[in-house]
Amino acid sequence: MISLRLKVKPNARVDALAQLDDGSWLAQVRAAPLDGKANAAVIELVARQFGVAKSRVTIRSGAGARQKRVEIAPPPP
Repeated sequence: MISLRLKVKPNARVDALAQLDDGSWLAQVRAAPLDGKANAAVIELVARQFGVAKSRVTIRSGAGARQKRVEIAPPPP
């Protein structure tokens, strides 16, 4: 299982995911933080970046905050 610390920037101009110097990640998403749209965009962005299905990505903590802990489950054997 991979665990990531994300700093999320909603309402960005582009969707982008970049690793920062401190080991955390900056997720910029175009979606607004309303009705879970930004969280869904973060899950899609992480899944695309790491080449896994969206169902393998879970927001473990910080669903209502800009600082999030995201886990990526390994593919089944």
